[in-house]
Amino acid sequence: MPNIKSAIKRVSVTEHKTMRNKMVKSATKTALKKFNTNATAEMLSSASAAVDKAAAKGVISKNAANRQKARMARVLAKAE
Repeated sequence: MPNIKSAIKRVSVTEHKTMRNKMVKSATKTALKKFNTNATAEMLSSASAAVDKAAAKGVISKNAANRQKARMARVLAKAE
């Protein structure tokens, strides 16, 4: 544990950010799994929204979000 006040604050801030990132990433993974079990247009829109929110918050990169959405769109097109 750090002794310097600013270092103590950085540890606290990092813990909070890590917790938020885990929550967002977990919600994104859950949405992707729901889409994979039931590939419908409605599930695609909700999963895309979750991926976009994660990208907007900086949890995943913009390119990774676009790649995931493109893969989901391909799965949906193939299913129909």
